[in-house]
Amino acid sequence: MIPIRQAFLLMGFILDRRAFLHAVMSTGIITALPAAAAPAPAFTAGRVLHADDFTQGLTQWLVQMHQPGQVAAQGGMLEIDVPAGTSVWFRQELSGPVLIEYEAQAVSAGGPNDRVSDLNAFWMATDPAAPGGDVLARPRSGRFEDYDTLKTYYVGQGGNWNKTTRFRRYIGRQDDRPLLPENDRQNAADMLVPNRWQKITLLAAGATIRYFRDGKLLFDYHDSEPYTRGHFAIRTTQSHLRIRHFRVYQAVAQQTAAMTNR
Repeated sequence: MIPIRQAFLLMGFILDRRAFLHAVMSTGIITALPAAAAPAPAFTAGRVLHADDFTQGLTQWLVQMHQPGQVAAQGGMLEIDVPAGTSVWFRQELSGPVLIEYEAQAVSAGGPNDRVSDLNAFWMATDPAAPGGDVLARPRSGRFEDYDTLKTYYVGQGGNWNKTTRFRRYIGRQDDRPLLPENDRQNAADMLVPNRWQKITLLAAGATIRYFRDGKLLFDYHDSEPYTRGHFAIRTTQSHLRIRHFRVYQAVAQQTAAMTNR
C-alpha cells in the first residue's frame, strides 16, 4: 500500500505533468518528431544510352593486356581468354545516373586460363593525371597496379582463385586501394559458379553505388563525394570470361518513375 501522503504527491505530479505538457503543446514549443530517414530509393532502367551485342567486333572497346591473349567480339559474345591482367574499356564516357548491365560467364572447359576467377569491373573511372580525367588518354600495360591512380569504383567478384568478392572505392593514390571490412566477402554464395551465365548490374546514381548479381544486391555503398562520370571496364587476370547483352541505361529512381507514369 502507498502511504496517503505519497499517493497525493504522486497524483499532484501526474496532474502537474499533464498540465505542463498541455501548456507546452498549445504554444507550439514541442513539434512532431522528425520522420525516420527514408531508405535509399530503388532504381529502374530508363532509356538505353549505349548497347553492344558483340556482332561488330571491338569497335566500341579498348583492350589493355599485360601479356598476349585472346579478346574478340563476334557471334553475340565478347570472349576474353587471357593469361594475365587485362582491362577491356568501353570507349564512351558515362555520366550518371546510370545502370550498367551485362551477362557474364566464367568458363571452365579445360583451357589453360579456365581457372574460374576474377570477374571484375571498374566503373565511373577517371584519371586525375590525364587531360579532362580521360582514362583512355594514357596507355596502361594491363597490370593491376597500373590502375591504382584512378578514381573509380571496383568490384572483384571471385578474385584470388574464386575465394574473395570485394568492393573498393579507388582514391587516386598508388598502392592505396581502400577496402572496408564489410566489403570483403568470402562466402561461397558470393563467388563464381563455373559455366553459369549470371546477370551483373552496376549502379552509379549520385551517392548511391550498388552492385547486383542475378538481382541480388551484393554491395550497397553510400558515397558522400561520388564519382558521377567516367569509363567502364571489364577487368580480369588469368581467366576465361564470356560477356553478352551489354547495356547502359539511364537510371531512374522508382519514385520519379511512378510520378511520371501518373
